[in-house]
Amino acid sequence: MSSKQNISLFNRRILLQAAIESLVKLNPTLLIKNPVIFIVAVGSALTSITVITDLVDGRFSIFNFQICIWLWITVLFANFSEAIAEGRGKAQAESLRKNRTQTKARKISGQQEIEVLAGELKKGDIVICEAGDVIPSDGEVIDGIASVDESAITGESAPVIRESGGDRSAVTGGTKVISDRMIVRITSEPGNTFIDRMIALVEGAKRQKTPNEIALSILLSGLSIIFLLAVVTLPAFFGYSLKASGKSLSENLTLTVLISLLVCLIPTTIGGLLSAIGISGMDRLLQHNVIATSGRAIEAAGDVDVLLLDKTGTITLGNRMATDFIPGDDVTPEELADASQLSSLSDETPEGRSIVILAKERFNIRGRDMQTLQASFIPFTAQSRMSGLDFRTPDGALHQIRKGSSEAIRSFVQNNNGFYPQKIQDIVSDLAHQGATPLVVAEGNKVLGVILLKDIVKGGIRQRFSELRKMGIRTVMITGDNALTAAAIAAEAGVDDFMAEARPEDKLRRIRDEQARGHLVGMIGDGTNDAPALAQADVGIAMNSGTQAAREAGNMVDLDSNPTKLIEVVEVGKQLLMTRGALTTFSIANDVAKYFAIIPAIALSLYSGKSGVGPLSALNVMNLGSPQSAILSAVIFNAIIIILLVPLALKGVRYKPVSANNALMRNLMIFGLGGLVAPFIGIKLIDILINL
Repeated sequence: MSSKQNISLFNRRILLQAAIESLVKLNPTLLIKNPVIFIVAVGSALTSITVITDLVDGRFSIFNFQICIWLWITVLFANFSEAIAEGRGKAQAESLRKNRTQTKARKISGQQEIEVLAGELKKGDIVICEAGDVIPSDGEVIDGIASVDESAITGESAPVIRESGGDRSAVTGGTKVISDRMIVRITSEPGNTFIDRMIALVEGAKRQKTPNEIALSILLSGLSIIFLLAVVTLPAFFGYSLKASGKSLSENLTLTVLISLLVCLIPTTIGGLLSAIGISGMDRLLQHNVIATSGRAIEAAGDVDVLLLDKTGTITLGNRMATDFIPGDDVTPEELADASQLSSLSDETPEGRSIVILAKERFNIRGRDMQTLQASFIPFTAQSRMSGLDFRTPDGALHQIRKGSSEAIRSFVQNNNGFYPQKIQDIVSDLAHQGATPLVVAEGNKVLGVILLKDIVKGGIRQRFSELRKMGIRTVMITGDNALTAAAIAAEAGVDDFMAEARPEDKLRRIRDEQARGHLVGMIGDGTNDAPALAQADVGIAMNSGTQAAREAGNMVDLDSNPTKLIEVVEVGKQLLMTRGALTTFSIANDVAKYFAIIPAIALSLYSGKSGVGPLSALNVMNLGSPQSAILSAVIFNAIIIILLVPLALKGVRYKPVSANNALMRNLMIFGLGGLVAPFIGIKLIDILINL
């Protein structure tokens, strides 16, 4: 399920299904979850009763009938906006269901291997997965290494490596083993696999209202009750005015007019679009291949003001590459390159391969026959902190070449009765200050020089951090590097702060300190040692390639396992909040404008003479044709505006990295002013059409 597989808003199948769901959602038990639209539905029902009663009594009113129709259309359009948002999620879920097959698993029972259905596997079972097998359920690799095709989940065709004992040990049910063999311990119960949870979340079946959404719903309900009380008192005021002006009380406001007025004044626009905005927020996040376990997580992402980002793979490319050979005294660059390449021939790390390639490109030094040299390779270990090889030349002389950290090579040279030059130490210190990684090379008791390794800062990352800063978000780089290297990388990347030599407990302590100061913190991680910090962070994004513990601790999972995704998640969260704020502003301004359009129109006859023109006619600034056409025009506009705003609710307002104050002013200028002006234009045009 790739972000490239974005489902069109105007997909015919989704629109048809949403139209059907709009009728299903007329169920009162479903409608009452949205108090504003429930009030509209109750008003529609009362108007329907009035129309039927009039029809039975022979007093059928085309005005009442039209009001009744448009009130029901308002309810259906509100239901449609939610249904179409849910429909896009269900379409995504359907593609996931197609990828979920009932496979057979090779379960280890005692000393035997038995074949069972994937659905029969329980948490803790051990299964064997070989090339060509579909992984039967979510699990943790406990032995072996294999390449896995995860396109069923991520949409990316390139296979990934899964292995035991590291931060790439989690496997997902439904993915396919491409090569090699591994043993997997099942970590989920039947029906509760990662794909099962994805389907439920994408469909919206488990979507719960977020705290902000609940608070806004309470506000809208409160406004609706206030307008309800105001509308209920209107007949008394109109009755008094009719009596004072010598008019008949039969001209007082009817139930249909009062319901129409109430529906136009309560915030039906945002009430009808609120659920669609929340659902579409999860959908937009899914387009970035990120699964949120709740809408609350997305909202929190929009409010995050501190981001903790790992240096490696997030801020930098992650693979340190050899970029230069810096020789010591009485050593040529070619001699240093030759020794460096020899010490790296068995080094399969990206750094080791880059040293071999750099020596080949700079000095055309190619591999040689190690068998003739009787070479024995010395692997890198955490204790020795260096690697290399021992070999003999044809004259029988033993040569020992080592490359490693400055401290490790110093000990190696001094143990061989050699001297560690101050010039080399100065070069090492200078490179460390620049944020580079120096590897010192020695042969026997002589230091040959330094290999320069650099972890390249990603292009454009400084600009991204600058945009985050404009939004009031502070970035903190986390790295295990020493303070000098960390400071250099932080300065080059443009982060606001950094943590050097960070351990898991340091990350957790930093998050708690930031939260204690009132900040909302976002973090990304993939290892078991990241789990406590991911659980503590307000937004914790776990890599899909990471361990099961990390995936369960976070409240989001990045299917692409791309560490930079945290920035996109924040942008989606911001866009969700901005969209809700913008449409709320438009809706309330919209209601204010309808108030000034309708109230003067229905009060035209008060205190009027035989000509029908009274002192209140001056308030009819829109010059609407009649009280009936004014009310009908407002009701029609009220229904149509909901459906016109559905695309904006689903796609979200255009995101711009600006401060909260600037975003507020932008909302007021565009959506506030637009909400005031649009009803005047729309209602007037509809009124002209009606009177034609």
